[in-house]
Amino acid sequence: MKQITILIALALLICTTIKAQSNNQKETKMKTNGVHENNIKTTNNMSKIAVWDTYVTKKDGTIMHFDILAPEEIKETTIIYGYGKEYLKTKGQEGQPLTARECSFCHIETLRPNWEADIKKQGYFIIEMENCN
Repeated sequence: MKQITILIALALLICTTIKAQSNNQKETKMKTNGVHENNIKTTNNMSKIAVWDTYVTKKDGTIMHFDILAPEEIKETTIIYGYGKEYLKTKGQEGQPLTARECSFCHIETLRPNWEADIKKQGYFIIEMENCN
């Protein structure tokens, strides 16, 4: 059963990665002076949030699933991956790969009040989905 779950997660990851690569080719990359400086500029009037679906293989081999939420204006994937890597450090998973293979744009959401403080403070919010502890 665990192997089936992992295979399904990997299949979803491959599909979302292909979709993200296609979307990334169409997007115009934003020029930024730095992660936090960019967020200060974009979060003041934000109402839409981009959700980045993320699956990272933990050091113990299990798959950690979480969403990275950031202002929709941030389209530079290196910034999004940087947010994910910051989060992984807080979970003792520093150094685990986080690239287009593990993380891809999923959809746009309306900003919710419980996300806003973290996004204004650090640029992003994490929704823990599976195996994050």
